[in-house]
Amino acid sequence: MLGVLDNNNLNGGQKLAVKYFSVAVILFVAQILFGLIAGMQFIMPDLFFNVLDFNVTRMVHINAMVVWLLMGFMGSIYWLLEDEAGVETVGLKLGNLAFWLLTSAVTVVVLVYLFIQVGPGDDFTRWFVNEGREYIEAPRWADIGIVVCMLIFFYNAAATFMKGRWSGISGVLILDLVALAGIYLAGMFYTTNISVDQFWWWWVIHLWVEATWEVLVGCIMAWGLIKLLGARRQIVTTWLYIEVALMFGSGILGLGHHYFWIGTPEYWLSIGGFFSALEPVPLVAMVVHSVYDSGAHKFKAANHPAMAWLIAHTFGNFFGAGVWGFMHTLPQINLYTHGTQWTASHGHLAFFGAYATIVIAVFYIAVQQWRGGVWMSGGLAGNGWKWKWALGLLNGGVLGMTMALLIAGYEQSFIERAIEGSTWQGYFVAQVHPWFIQGMNWRMVFGVVTAMGIVLLVWDLLTIGKGENRAKQEV
Repeated sequence: MLGVLDNNNLNGGQKLAVKYFSVAVILFVAQILFGLIAGMQFIMPDLFFNVLDFNVTRMVHINAMVVWLLMGFMGSIYWLLEDEAGVETVGLKLGNLAFWLLTSAVTVVVLVYLFIQVGPGDDFTRWFVNEGREYIEAPRWADIGIVVCMLIFFYNAAATFMKGRWSGISGVLILDLVALAGIYLAGMFYTTNISVDQFWWWWVIHLWVEATWEVLVGCIMAWGLIKLLGARRQIVTTWLYIEVALMFGSGILGLGHHYFWIGTPEYWLSIGGFFSALEPVPLVAMVVHSVYDSGAHKFKAANHPAMAWLIAHTFGNFFGAGVWGFMHTLPQINLYTHGTQWTASHGHLAFFGAYATIVIAVFYIAVQQWRGGVWMSGGLAGNGWKWKWALGLLNGGVLGMTMALLIAGYEQSFIERAIEGSTWQGYFVAQVHPWFIQGMNWRMVFGVVTAMGIVLLVWDLLTIGKGENRAKQEV
């Protein structure tokens, strides 16, 4: 029935995808909430002192972001799987088991983060409390669980395509899922040499997130353009191949921009600087691709909210990951900007622009099908304003935080690094400078704008298309 949420409108893979999407939205809200708390602690350092310390709020904020995006990607792939392969998802019971395992593990890990914040580190805490490695703090048992879930995810996708039909999108996707499980292993061993340990740690932080995720994004984008615009498969697949080749060609060696100051050989200054400069190239191709396809089809899309978020993704990916990344990855610049709020500015815009936006686009694709293929193009009855305001508030809020953090980072680079020479005194002088404080205050203002956007987004996802009696526009 049109306009009514009904699981009978979904195939097996899509029903599993809805579970992933539901948990992803909850974690997205948690990410914003803990981000607001962490931002307030920059302004009021005593806030929740010895109750919920900054290192914990920051850790939950970042890890919630990584996990909700990962679950959003997994849901997106399960959503397109049967449509692309033409057969039922293979191993669906195993896939459902992996979902519950991953969700349970995430819940336990977050609770441990919140309730065990201090204490000595030893082999027990490494396995069951916190590995102590920035951005991948999850204990060892959770690391192993993530790899197992990724392998089940790979099996579901690969076996389904082997049973059904292959395409250019599916071929790229399956090869990428091998890397998605394999590269994470690089963060699961230690060496006694801190430079070597950091070398491998960056394989997870950069290659797992910035390479394998970008390829997943390319596959989802290709499939989304076919479904939303009726784009020709040959053209979309060709661009996907080009983007993937450029991504791996520049991205793997571009990893070297993380090796500048950790004790690695000097040749990484040249390699990292040069190939990092090439990383925006495939992102330009993605922008041109999406805007051209939209114009060629006179912006007639089957789902206006999803199409708007896809376009927001292409621009956010280019500016956040490409331009903002390039601004501080040349070694001559990075010498001054490394570890300042300049990096946080890049991180906020890149993760939101490159990843969050495309997952939200698939949310809207999913809601449309879940409501029976309801109309979600122009002239949406009743509540068409909410998705536009959510789009504006979320993108405006993140862009505002990005600029505020950039100003604070510029002040740090100038005062802390250029003038004070990277001393402890310079660090504290920079932290109390009016520009830095104003930047943190404005970051909070736009953080609240972002929070308003997520509230409106959730409200819209729950209500859009409700009561609509027109079938979706065919393209």
